[in-house]
Amino acid sequence: MSAPTRITWRDRLRYRFENTLSRGTIAIIGWLALISLSIVLLAAIVLALLGVGADPGDPGSRLGLVEGGWQSLMRTLDPGTMSGDEGWTLRIMMLLVTLGGIFIVSMLIGTITSGLESRLGELRKGRSRVVESNHTLILGWSSKVFSIIGELIIANENQKNPRIVILADRDKVEMEDDIRAKFPNTKNTRVICRSGDPLDMDDLAVVDPHAARSIIVLAPATDNPDIHVIKSVLAITNNPHRRESSYHIVAEIREPHNLEAAHLVGGDEAVFVQGSDLIARVTAQTCRQSGLSVVYTELLDFDGAEIYFTEAAGLGGRTYREALSNYEDSAVIGVMRTHGKVLINPPMNTILARNDKIIAISEDDDTLIQSTSPPPKPDASAIADKEKAEASPERTLILGWNDKTAAVIRELDNYVAPGSEVTVVRRSDIGEPDWQALAAELQRQRLQVIEGDIASRAMLDAVRVAQYHHIIVMSYNQLPIQEADAQTLISLLHLRNIAEASGKPLNIVSEMMDLRNRALAQVARADDFIVSDSLVSLMLSQLSENKHLDSVFRQLFSAEGSEIYIRPASEYVLPGRPVDFYTVIEAAARRGETAIGYRLAAHSDDPGRGFGVTVNPTKSQRVGFSEHDKIIVLAED
Repeated sequence: MSAPTRITWRDRLRYRFENTLSRGTIAIIGWLALISLSIVLLAAIVLALLGVGADPGDPGSRLGLVEGGWQSLMRTLDPGTMSGDEGWTLRIMMLLVTLGGIFIVSMLIGTITSGLESRLGELRKGRSRVVESNHTLILGWSSKVFSIIGELIIANENQKNPRIVILADRDKVEMEDDIRAKFPNTKNTRVICRSGDPLDMDDLAVVDPHAARSIIVLAPATDNPDIHVIKSVLAITNNPHRRESSYHIVAEIREPHNLEAAHLVGGDEAVFVQGSDLIARVTAQTCRQSGLSVVYTELLDFDGAEIYFTEAAGLGGRTYREALSNYEDSAVIGVMRTHGKVLINPPMNTILARNDKIIAISEDDDTLIQSTSPPPKPDASAIADKEKAEASPERTLILGWNDKTAAVIRELDNYVAPGSEVTVVRRSDIGEPDWQALAAELQRQRLQVIEGDIASRAMLDAVRVAQYHHIIVMSYNQLPIQEADAQTLISLLHLRNIAEASGKPLNIVSEMMDLRNRALAQVARADDFIVSDSLVSLMLSQLSENKHLDSVFRQLFSAEGSEIYIRPASEYVLPGRPVDFYTVIEAAARRGETAIGYRLAAHSDDPGRGFGVTVNPTKSQRVGFSEHDKIIVLAED
């Protein structure tokens, strides 16, 4: 081993000099100032001691140390000052001072410019700490972020100084440009973007999750998005600087087998939305009932009526049936008990406690107000005493296959009558699902699988699509997104053409991968509904405002408990006889159901009137229902 090299004083000076320079722009400016001062001081000493430039016959012309320093400093900053110098000794000396000044000032300007550029670059990176409180925090970035921002902007219209803060591993300026392109006017909501990794606690500290009102965690477009989401939630709930009160976290989970781990991490502080399961449930339910898609859209977005909670103090000791008519401008749908249990369409004789909360559909949280006067008595003579029609077997056609198709078929099996059929048309080169195992699970349907091209008109004619009650078009998510959506669009064009040619309206629900392609589909009928990840965005937005809605949505979108049904109005009231909605509520209550709206057949093709769907109507308004009109109810079956 060789002997260690001796450290010289030059090595020490160089080491300390380099350490000083590593401190940044301020250190460099300090060194330049020190060098400038040294040059000015040296020139001042020479001028004072040697009397350079002074008149030998005039002792008073000799420059002192201070005056010599001032003259040198002026020549350092302004080269033109030396034009009046006389005598070659003074000129040469001032030339050296000026050259040194030019060199140092040039370096100073370059250093300041570089420092400003570096600072602007840091600001561009979005690393400055957000000084906000009671804001909505979005962690991550995906196509859903635009739908979420749009919904939150609407929800915040009656709030004071609302803020949305986004932390994502993207350039801050790019995020702001994308948001500005989608939302030129964010109204009273301010959107703040920061660049960083939601998994990094230091980056999380920049957006202050501990002061946030609610936190939305988006799944990234990676191979294992759920791992990213779970770790992001863990970084908040297990943060050493976490707040004492509970967090309000809403997160997206893709795979059902990851839900257990997610709940262990989030506990009671996090609500998880499984997107594929939600889309499968909505697809199965909306394909069977014309207009149901409009009802779900009305409840999930913030543009119209939504679901709110309010204290039931004035209804303590009264029954749920009495509460139904106690709100003129809101539709009661259930009760949340003091301990947090949610009951949707409970038994009509359910007694309300003073500390319970009423769950109702209303235009806004400030419109959910009890009526001050007793509700009018329903018109008992207009109530129809008609039994519910028996369900008959249904035929469902599914075009295409992806990882949600099996879930859709299983969900359909919970609703259809025994003896129903489901036919799947799929490409032979897209995977090979276990048809036999799926068919063995079904109790009410018979499964048939046909290999073919769903974008082929000849194939659609061969399967006789007009003979099916419901048609579902599933995207091939095994293909590139744009190619999969192109297949869906072509299938929709053929189906609509077949419907026009046959004169029979087809009940179509289709899936779109890219939200931008939804506009190309041009939905013109309530029976032609397009599901996409926007449903997940709407759900995340709603839950970020109120996490108790999770229990409500789980019941509404599940085959267990009460769901939304659209049934003939003639089963509730006499056709052609104008009645107020109090009478409709009473007619539904006699059947153990909760009425929340209606659909008028005369406007079923008018998108400007919500395809005839009215959710949460004014109860005192009288309507004459025809044989083709429908009542929207919450019912067990």
